[in-house]
Amino acid sequence: MLLAVAAFGITFFCLTLWCAVTVARMRDLPTWRRSLPLAFFLIAAGASLLRAFDIPEVANAIAFPLNLAVVVLSLREIRSYRQHAQEAHRPAGEGSGAGA
Repeated sequence: MLLAVAAFGITFFCLTLWCAVTVARMRDLPTWRRSLPLAFFLIAAGASLLRAFDIPEVANAIAFPLNLAVVVLSLREIRSYRQHAQEAHRPAGEGSGAGA
């Protein structure tokens, strides 16, 4: 059971890091929107480190919600970015439904 929890934690950490870095590399976004997921990730990582100093209350209250916010915000930005990229590459008359 402990191995499963550790595997889930490592997987979630990697997903969170990947999401934050992916959004940080999107140059079309304003700076604050690029840096927000990465800032949340770093705050959550710092809060998680408080467990090593016997302050688990702060880590439990802050770390997981911030990590969840990083994933949700990042996936929203990634989906929006891909949607706009597809619309930009689509020819003007395609997919509008007008003129049929």
